[in-house]
Order: sequence, then C-alpha cells, then structure tokens
Amino acid sequence: MDFAKTILAAALYQSLLSAPLAAEGKSIIVLDASGSMWGQIDGRAKLEIAREALGSVLAGLPAETELGLMAYGHREKGSCSDIELVVPPAAGTAQAITDAANAMNFLGKTPLTEAVRRAAGELRSTEAKATVILITDGIETCEADPCALGAELEASGVDFTAHVVGFGLTAEEGATVACLAEKTGGKYIEAKDAGALVEALTTVVVAKPEPVPEPPPPPVALENNVDPILYLAEGGPEPEARILQDTYFEFFAIGADGKATDATTGTIYGAGLGRFPPGKYLLRTSLHEAMVEQEIEIGPDTELSQPVVVLDAGILNLALRPSPGADPDPDAFWELRGANDLYDSGYGTGYRVVPSGEHALLARLGAAEVSQSVVIDAGKVTDLDLVLGVGLAVVDASYAEGVAVEGNDHFVEILEAKKDIEGSRKTVGYTYGAGAKFDLPPGDYVAVVTLGAAKVEVPFTAKVGERVDIVVPLNAGVAAFTVPGDNFIEVLSPTKDINGNRASFGYSYGPAWQSTFPTGDYVAIVDFAGTKTETPFTVKPGERLELTITAP
Repeated sequence: MDFAKTILAAALYQSLLSAPLAAEGKSIIVLDASGSMWGQIDGRAKLEIAREALGSVLAGLPAETELGLMAYGHREKGSCSDIELVVPPAAGTAQAITDAANAMNFLGKTPLTEAVRRAAGELRSTEAKATVILITDGIETCEADPCALGAELEASGVDFTAHVVGFGLTAEEGATVACLAEKTGGKYIEAKDAGALVEALTTVVVAKPEPVPEPPPPPVALENNVDPILYLAEGGPEPEARILQDTYFEFFAIGADGKATDATTGTIYGAGLGRFPPGKYLLRTSLHEAMVEQEIEIGPDTELSQPVVVLDAGILNLALRPSPGADPDPDAFWELRGANDLYDSGYGTGYRVVPSGEHALLARLGAAEVSQSVVIDAGKVTDLDLVLGVGLAVVDASYAEGVAVEGNDHFVEILEAKKDIEGSRKTVGYTYGAGAKFDLPPGDYVAVVTLGAAKVEVPFTAKVGERVDIVVPLNAGVAAFTVPGDNFIEVLSPTKDINGNRASFGYSYGPAWQSTFPTGDYVAIVDFAGTKTETPFTVKPGERLELTITAP
C-alpha cells in the first residue's frame, strides 16, 4: 500500500473510530461510487485507495460492531436515484462490506444528500445512537442541500451523527458537505491531496480523546453525620453565637413500636455536630425557656443529616436601671412568668430566648417594685429598658461625734415616715452592719438603728437617682462586765418609776458580757447564788467602761 493509500486508510479508520460503532448503536458507510472517483491522488485512483483503505480499517474492527454499507452512482450513469443499501447494518459485516466495495463499479452521479437521508432512515428504526460515515469526492449533483439535511436530522430529535471524509474538494466545495457533519455534531476530514490529508488527519489522530472519568469513590462514613439547624422563627436566620451556644439538642431513639426511649441516645450542644445511627428519633430542642419536640429521621452515616428546628420564639433584651441614665443595677431582680408554667429570672440584665406571646414581668430593687406585660414576637428582639425609679440611702451610726459604729452588730431598719391609723410605721427594709444600703422609691422615711440598749431614729427623704448618707447618732458608750462564773448580770435604771419598778436595759450571764447603753447612769445587779449585789456605773458617749464585780 503506497503513502496516499496509508493516509486515507488512517482517515477512514479515525472516522470509523470517532463514530461510536461498537457499543452505541448502528452505523452505515455511505460510499461515493460516482464516476469522479476515477480521479487520482498521488498517482493512484481514489477508488482504489478507498477500497484498500476500507478493507484495512474494517479488518481491525471488533466482530460485534453493527455496520452497513450504502452506495450511490455505482449502477447507472446520470441517475440521481441510483442509491442502494448494499449491506444492511449488522454485526460481523466487515468482510461483506469489503467484498462489496471491491466489486463495485464507479460510474454515476453524486446524490449524496438523498443517500445520507436514506441511511439515516435505515438507522431510525430504533432509538439507539446512529452514525453515518460519508466518503465522497464530489459535491451534491442532484439538486439537494446537504446543509439543510444536516439541520433537519439534528432537529429530528434522533441521536444521529454524520461524519464526512472529502476527496479533492475545494474549500467552497468542502463547505457544502462539511456543514452536514457540523450540524449533526460530526467531523469533516479534508483530503485535498496526500499532504493535506496528512495534516488533517494529524489534527484528528493527535487530539487525545476525552478521558473517561473515573468512577467516584465509594462514600465514606462521616465522623459526625448530624448537624441540627436552629431558627427562632420560620425561615431563619440562625441565632447569633451567644444565643446558639446555650442550645442543646437531645435525641431519643424511636423503636419499632413508635415510642421514644426514656433515656437520650445523645445530646448536641450549641453549634456542635454529633454522630447517630440511621433511624427515627424524637428530637427535643431547648434554649432558655423555649422548647420544642419533633420526630426526625437520620440518614446513612455517609450523608450529613440537618434536621431543621423552629422554636417559634423571640429574644427579651432586658435592662433594669435604678434611675434614668444609670447603669443596670446588678442587685435588681426580675422574674418572667407565662403560659405552660413558664418561669425565668435573673438580676440586672437579661438576654433570653422566650416563646412568642404575652408574658408577665416583675422587677424589684430594694423597696421598689414594677410589674408589666411583655409581648415577644417570634424571630425578633424585644428591647426593654426598665427604670425602677429609686434613690440610694446609706445608713451608718456613731457612738458620739467622730466615733463610728463598726462591724455588723447593730440592726438597721427603714420605716415609712407616715404612721398608720394605729400609730405604726410600715417596715420598708432592714439589715445589719455599717454602711447599710437601701434602694428606695422617692418619699419620706425614718432610719432606725438599734445596738444593745441604744435605739435612735433619724428621718430623711429619698429622691430618684440621688444618694443620701444618714449617720444615726446613738449618743452611747459600751459597758463591759467581768464576774466570776456564769452568774446572772442585769443592767437597770438607778431610779424607780411611779410604780416602784426600775427599767431593764439588758441582761446576760458571766463570766464576761458587754453591751451598748445610751449615755447616763445605771446599776449592774449580779446574782451570786441568791445574794444580789448592786454596782452603780455611768456610761459616757463614745467611751468604753470596764467593770469587774466580785462576790460579797
């Protein structure tokens, strides 16, 4: 086989291979057997080169390839209807096609359009992929349009492709048949002469076929296959991190009886992930005072399951201030109550997730108390800046001017200044020790300090946002007694009242006792096994008196 024949064989072989013959449907070679095939390429008749190249290509095709041969111009001169399906498409036809081509006359016209149409019709009997390979050395000579046919075949919806191998055509002539291939997704291979044929085929042969994608790797089990998605309201967005971190998702496996287990299968916290076996679960989601339960299904551990939870809740952003413009007070207590036994509480501030609806809020700071209803909308933040309207009263006491009462032994009580009909005052608050603080609504009050036998009242007025410092002057001193053993000690007034009785200012048992007494004169009575002694003493403001009393 000479050089031109070898090149054409390669062209035919590439064309046949580019058509999916072996496993993707049937193919038909449409062979130009017109008289022009007696023309030469590199000194040899094109028909001879075509026969030998065709034989070489077909000799190497797999036996299961379903291939046929159609020819035109091989039986009559000047006839546009000289078209014949010489070998019907079937498996194992390679030798029959070779033999038919070798025995064929080349003498007629070039009705290539109708030949391709008939070949397409032969292949249209099934919905499988079909291919026509047209080998021609001339243009259409029977008043038909190959380009129109290409568009028609492509629009038919059939999986059809036409490849065209051209012999000795000019660029203009090649365009008239190349469009047939282009419009059906096929290739046009130009063979103007031996050199051009080599160049054309190089492009086809060197071009690497598209790599067959490797099958995807088998799915791998995920380390964590569950990632719950939380919304406060339908459609999101997800809560911010400082809220989401307080969420916990509890999973209870549902058995074959449709009931959930009592014990959790596992819990996911905040934005974390979890791993659970595939199956149905009862998912209980809790965030502050909002809670919802729902049935979910977890898929295989190779897929990420993302159950969506909608709490139908909003956020209460609460700040309790003692007065307008003041910082939230950490001692201000609040509690929220609502339907279904809802209860939440805290101090100073709160940024809490609460079920949507109307709830009751109660806030206290010292003697001040405020209550009101709060409406929470799903997915929204309700900002509530609540002013409790109090002033601060700080109460200290002194024995005398410049001598402060320290420690936590004295009792401090705040009373309303106004007395009721029975002459009593209402207690507003109380505590022990120096620097006693009271948050009070505006109004008039009395500070009462009691230490030992000393008790003194000081009136004052509280104003919103203001601090008032009250120093209660006890005008008192301390008397310390030492007696042998655990004898009874009592301090009395040195004088008797109209009924002959002396007022008692306190009592205790030895061997040591001390107490605070208002400035003045007193008598210490000690009972020594039935024998009583009286020891007079005087208490001075801001001074300590120590007495040792012995048995008579």
